[in-house]
Amino acid sequence: MTASVLVVDDQALLRSSLCLLLDSTPEFKVVAEAGDGADALAKARTHRPDVVLMDVRMPRVDGIAATKQLMQFTDPPKVLMLTNFEVDERVLEALEAGASGFLLKDLCPQQLLSALQTVLVGGRVISPEVLDTLVRRASTTSRVRTEALAQQLAQLNASEQRVLELIGMGLTNAQIAQRLHLSQASVKTYASRILSKLGLQNRTQAAILAYEAGLIDTRR
Repeated sequence: MTASVLVVDDQALLRSSLCLLLDSTPEFKVVAEAGDGADALAKARTHRPDVVLMDVRMPRVDGIAATKQLMQFTDPPKVLMLTNFEVDERVLEALEAGASGFLLKDLCPQQLLSALQTVLVGGRVISPEVLDTLVRRASTTSRVRTEALAQQLAQLNASEQRVLELIGMGLTNAQIAQRLHLSQASVKTYASRILSKLGLQNRTQAAILAYEAGLIDTRR
């Protein structure tokens, strides 16, 4: 099945290149393109894409603000954020807004296509450079925040903490089920229970918490 894509970037040449790449594959079809977040929201309402390839920094409405509004849609699209900056101070803000991934624009075409396929099935993708940023922030978490995280994690049993760790690693329910030898229904129940206990709204927030709490072993 072909997935529909909305390409959003204020650089016309890059936007055209992305559209050409996606339309050259049988897996994706570009249904619209936009040069800023305001236009992206209008195009998304009209075309209802499966996934939005979103630049972070744009005029009028930037990618973060646009993503927040997209997440208010009924059945919102997946959002994969792109940036030119190796260390962007808005990484966490983008993920908290509801983005399923955050990548640098210098990735190769196959990496982009693979990332799009991952987010479409519910996974999460973060470039190694962005992951380093998250890890550094987690390592400098204040003592008060560390204690608060420990109290939150204490609400979870060992199985739930393991599922949270795998969510933090970007695995889908199907991948977690295979890793832990569970049914997908059981994993879905675990994930819902984790969100409820921790007072979180989505898997991305859960993944951020997993990083902050030090559950993710970045050497894997």
